[in-house]
Amino acid sequence: MSPETDEPDPRRWRALAVTLTAGFMSLLDVSIVNVALPSIQRGLGASPAGIQWVVSGYALTFGLVLVAGGRLGDALGRRRMFLFALSAFVLTSALAGAAVNETMLVVARLSQGVAAGMLTPQNSGLIQELFRGAERGRAFGAFGTTVSLSTAVGPVLGGAIIAVFGAEQGWRWVFFVNVPIGVLALVLALRLLPKAPRSTTRLRSQLDFVGIALLGTAVLGLLLPLVRSEQGGLTALWWLPLLAVVVGLLFVLWERRVVRRGGSPLLDVRLFTETPGYATGAAIGTVYFAGFAGIWLVFALYFQQGLGYTPLESGLVVTPFALGAAVSATVAGRLVPRLGRKLTLVGLAMVAVGLGAVAVVAPLVSAELTGYAVAAPLLVAGLGGGMVISPNTTLTLDRVPTRMAGVAGGALQTGQRIGTAIGVAVLASVFHVGIDSPGGYEAGLRWAMLTAVGIVAVALSLAVLDLRRRPPRPLGGPPSRVTTSSTPME
Repeated sequence: MSPETDEPDPRRWRALAVTLTAGFMSLLDVSIVNVALPSIQRGLGASPAGIQWVVSGYALTFGLVLVAGGRLGDALGRRRMFLFALSAFVLTSALAGAAVNETMLVVARLSQGVAAGMLTPQNSGLIQELFRGAERGRAFGAFGTTVSLSTAVGPVLGGAIIAVFGAEQGWRWVFFVNVPIGVLALVLALRLLPKAPRSTTRLRSQLDFVGIALLGTAVLGLLLPLVRSEQGGLTALWWLPLLAVVVGLLFVLWERRVVRRGGSPLLDVRLFTETPGYATGAAIGTVYFAGFAGIWLVFALYFQQGLGYTPLESGLVVTPFALGAAVSATVAGRLVPRLGRKLTLVGLAMVAVGLGAVAVVAPLVSAELTGYAVAAPLLVAGLGGGMVISPNTTLTLDRVPTRMAGVAGGALQTGQRIGTAIGVAVLASVFHVGIDSPGGYEAGLRWAMLTAVGIVAVALSLAVLDLRRRPPRPLGGPPSRVTTSSTPME
């Protein structure tokens, strides 16, 4: 909507295309770097520890700042935050590509993750702001397509870039490719994104610095052992998740205190307790990403190490999932106002069936035929996956007050990042246990896929629970109006 009127902004679809392009780049950088790691080792002489930080550092800082980035967008205006974060992402991408040593590359990746974490919540916030009714479902359908494609296309695109620019210097172009696309998105965003009225309230009074510190510590305590799991992080840093739980409880108590005193909390916990569907939807997203995101590492290891595929071949094998997700996410976005949570149920069931079929089929055929044998199951799983992300995002954020859309989207995606980290650690561990068994790589793939199916089944159970509890109401209607004696949520 336009800031001064209830009339739809005539530029809203073009604005959405620009913001999703930038969001695609930031999410793509989670997965695209994986296939470039051997190139980085050859071209830069990076150590194994440095390589791990190139991958995990981005995911870590990305997850740390999502909620704070969403809150800043709510307070400062999403257009302003989008432009700032996208500029920082372009700059840090260029620095990563131009890195002359391991330290420079790691610092650039950490900074790039911060920029991406600030950028991503603005997408969901702008959708809440610009769209209503059935249009919001279509917009979130496009957002779901972006998430699905960015996750699955990363290995293919990374492999293609390495093939074109060479094994020694190709890794630089994995980062440099963001620069021209990002600059173009910046120019278009300046023209198309709606300006928010300038706030008369001091920024300092709108930001909860204690809450930022507490939540950041809690998320760090959860994520750091997980992203360092292959280097023994779960053993050496076992105490950090316990600390995270304690700090998380302190965060909840602090945020409630801020609300009682009429302040501006970082994350109003009433989103989870008094906004219908938000807590369950966030849980579904977290659990689904734990089962969904971890399979890409397993596939890369199985096809490249187990079957001898090239990075590009390995990426092409999983393309059916990406294509299925792209198609179904767009269609599901149009159907969610009518079918609601039922879409998520069907989608989760299809993901479970598709991954289960991969577990059965892949070990039964020769290496040369495996890519063809798993194409149909991965297509089924992809079609299901596209029916999960965008409808769940739409339903979860449906009753969130627009002024809190950024922080609500940031919290939702923080859960997804935590789920991703858990899933990668769990599925990689199961896979390695399997390949150390007499069954070798085939057993590793089978066990990992069946573990993913089990995790998806948990998400399916949560979706059934939400379907039973969710009261009927047209999507895009008035958001939740939760009030207390001090601070209304709407």
